[in-house]
Amino acid sequence: MGAGGRMSDSSEGKNILKRVPVDPPFSLSDLKKAIPAHCFERSLIRSSYYVVHDLIVAYVFYFLANTYIPLLPAPLAYLAWPIYWFCQASICTGLWVIGHECGHHAFSEYQWVDDTVGFILHSVLFTPYFSWKYSHRNHHANTNSLDNDEVYIPKRKSKVRNYSKLLNNPPGRVFTLVFRLTLGFPLYLLTNISGKKYGRFANHFDPMSPIFTERERIQVLVSDLGLLAVFYAIKLAVAAKGAAWVICMYGIPVVGVHVFFVLITYLHHTHLSLPHYDSTEWNWIRGALSTIDRDFGFLNRVFHDVTHTHVLHHLISYIPHYHAKEARDAIKPVLGEHYKIDRTPIFKAMWREAKECIYIEPDEDSEHKGTYWYHKVL
Repeated sequence: MGAGGRMSDSSEGKNILKRVPVDPPFSLSDLKKAIPAHCFERSLIRSSYYVVHDLIVAYVFYFLANTYIPLLPAPLAYLAWPIYWFCQASICTGLWVIGHECGHHAFSEYQWVDDTVGFILHSVLFTPYFSWKYSHRNHHANTNSLDNDEVYIPKRKSKVRNYSKLLNNPPGRVFTLVFRLTLGFPLYLLTNISGKKYGRFANHFDPMSPIFTERERIQVLVSDLGLLAVFYAIKLAVAAKGAAWVICMYGIPVVGVHVFFVLITYLHHTHLSLPHYDSTEWNWIRGALSTIDRDFGFLNRVFHDVTHTHVLHHLISYIPHYHAKEARDAIKPVLGEHYKIDRTPIFKAMWREAKECIYIEPDEDSEHKGTYWYHKVL
């Protein structure tokens, strides 16, 4: 995954780890003016096309796997199942991205349509739609704020645990990456791991969780009911087809969706060039600019370009994915050094970030004492 090696603009190349500037010389209004007006238009028909397209592709993968893999001899079947899991997880991640887009009201002009589509897509992919929508909204409102961001809050050096030091070696990094990719999302939903500290237990399933406001609690409950309906459907499928069939056809691809989602967001928010801010230095546009685009190669298209338009997404989250590349390219001249895309091959980038982005500290000789940067030496 990841193209690597292309040098199409100044945001790429040997200086990819160079720190981004802290103070932008432009405003959000300047960026919006640079974007063609049609990029802000949301089309229900066009958005629905992508849902139908992905569902058809997902069904084709299901049909081929269910029909032909059982007919293969054992050695070929053992090879065919991982291919199916990768393909199905990839296309379903695209559906998950559309659900995420619904949460940002980027699917259509109708909020109820967006919420209905997003609720169905995310529930089927084991994500509590409204709960995640609201915590994700808080993430966008407080990106890279050490005090108020909702997720991917790095530790300061004094807070690094002893087990992190023990795992700061190749085998430990392999364990950490596998743990993060496979269990990171369910643990975040269940325990708010890596999220904002609320002073008491918080999760995405309790309507009374401190993550949510009073007016959001009923919709959190609706999210829970959606997942319960999916669990009931799984129970019926297990009774009809058996647990092994359900795990192979549905369970592992859904885990794959979560793996892709964590990998994408981890790489968007973890990079030596990106600052974090405490309350003395943070403001919204500084935080929104402290993200980075990534290149997942052919998967960029499968994932509806969410991978390499993330900087734009944090600046203007309601632009539909089918306009995102055009809008990104329109603001790049305005962003200048504040825009970065890292085309390092994904597995290499994942390993580098796990190795080098250990904790954050401000520079001792900097006038920005509330600006923190990643360090790798414990």
